[in-house]
Amino acid sequence: MSTIKPIQVGLLGIGTVGSGTFAVLSRNGAEITRRAGREIQIAMVADLDTKRAEGIVKGRAKVTANADDIINNPDIDIVVELIGGYGIAKTLVLKAIAAGKHVVTANKALLATHGNEIFAAASKAGVMVAFEAAVAGGIPIIKALREGLTANRIEWIAGIINGTSNFILSEMRDKGLAFADVLKEAQRLGYAEADPTFDIEGVDAAHKLTIMSAIAFGIPMQFEKAYVEGISKLTREDIGYAEELGYRIKLLGITRRAANGFELRVHPTLIPTKRLIANVEGVMNAVMVKGDAVGTTLYYGAGAGSEPTASAVVADLVDITRLHTADPENRVPHLAFQPDQMANTPILPIGDVETSYYLRLRVKDQPGVLADITRILADQRISIDAMVQKEPAEGEEQVDIIMLTHKAVEKDVNAAIASIEALAVVMGKVTRIRLEELQ
Repeated sequence: MSTIKPIQVGLLGIGTVGSGTFAVLSRNGAEITRRAGREIQIAMVADLDTKRAEGIVKGRAKVTANADDIINNPDIDIVVELIGGYGIAKTLVLKAIAAGKHVVTANKALLATHGNEIFAAASKAGVMVAFEAAVAGGIPIIKALREGLTANRIEWIAGIINGTSNFILSEMRDKGLAFADVLKEAQRLGYAEADPTFDIEGVDAAHKLTIMSAIAFGIPMQFEKAYVEGISKLTREDIGYAEELGYRIKLLGITRRAANGFELRVHPTLIPTKRLIANVEGVMNAVMVKGDAVGTTLYYGAGAGSEPTASAVVADLVDITRLHTADPENRVPHLAFQPDQMANTPILPIGDVETSYYLRLRVKDQPGVLADITRILADQRISIDAMVQKEPAEGEEQVDIIMLTHKAVEKDVNAAIASIEALAVVMGKVTRIRLEELQ
């Protein structure tokens, strides 16, 4: 075995994930060689901070400040892109493909927005682009969708795929704190970035969901069509009321096969507390996949972090090493479906999505209010599943009403909310949070 030349890897960026990848490969090198059938060596590292990079590799790899040194080196077989973002990362990935290198990336933003172009270039060049680390960190969800569940017609995927927002929601529920206070705490602990927008507004989750929807349904990446709503407007009151009704609020990414298209949406969602996924707390991730043959499966684990993500990067390196000699026509296609078999079924706008709803209204405490509200809902074909009317506080004239609806079409719910808000007895805006039973 030792006579085969090791696979040479070039690392672009040696930050959190890059240093983890270097550590895992060094520590488990012998085991990985046994599994891959060939040694995998990180031969070069490109990072602008060469001093820090030198400190990590300690002479075991060549360090350069210029990524092109790696891409233009004929001895490098695989380029690992761990820079992030859409700018230079896209340029370098396309250059690596053009140079005939296989690519491993953890960059969900890049794939969700430019994946179609990148995979087309890779197919044309006969190279592989592997991206297990781009979705849910250490959980091998891409492999499960591309290979393990390939016999199934996937019906839906629902995932907690952003650890930062899940940590914030867990803390709000546990400690009864307001969103802003928990966000500060998450930043102090290093779970949230100084600019947390991508995490708390659902963008990061939507990137990951876009990638999973493409693999599950054999459709192109369509990030721009995703409906995205974050958690910054959630209140501890709603988290508490949901809990009383037997539900927990999570930021869910949901993609579903519907009669007339595919749903692709990220938003806070009530889930029955008895579902396993409702009990995923802190920075952990979990993805539920419903297939017609297998039923519902659940994948749980660390969605971020140096070594969990490195675990996925190294698995991709092993995959490419095993397949290095395979005829490109016989490899698993990037998005699991043969490129000429992609479907052009539309992504549904959020107004056409059908789900259940949690509605909270603040109303004047007087007779006939409920009758007016239920009439408006009935006019829009919305039926009520459960309702709670809170007692008014001492000396208060206003009261909270919470309603859970049966399944309804979003645009009908929007119309009903507009009519309800126009009633003189209703104070302020109606709070609306979607609800999924995930049966």
